[in-house]
Amino acid sequence: MDNNESDGNNRKNIEVGKNVEIVQKKDQRSGELTEGYVKKILTKSANHPHGIKVQLETGEVGRVKNILD
Repeated sequence: MDNNESDGNNRKNIEVGKNVEIVQKKDQRSGELTEGYVKKILTKSANHPHGIKVQLETGEVGRVKNILD
């Protein structure tokens, strides 16, 4: 993965309202992705090796794997 817009490890690439794919804690083994819109950014640090943790508008919480917008 190159360090452009689709990089979910950098907080600066993620904004409330963006369409993203996350992996939820329960799906980490399978790697199943959940698509949705960011309601809240939960990770405080500028970047995270496993992806920035967000809450979707549906209430689901996970780490960003792909930014779709």
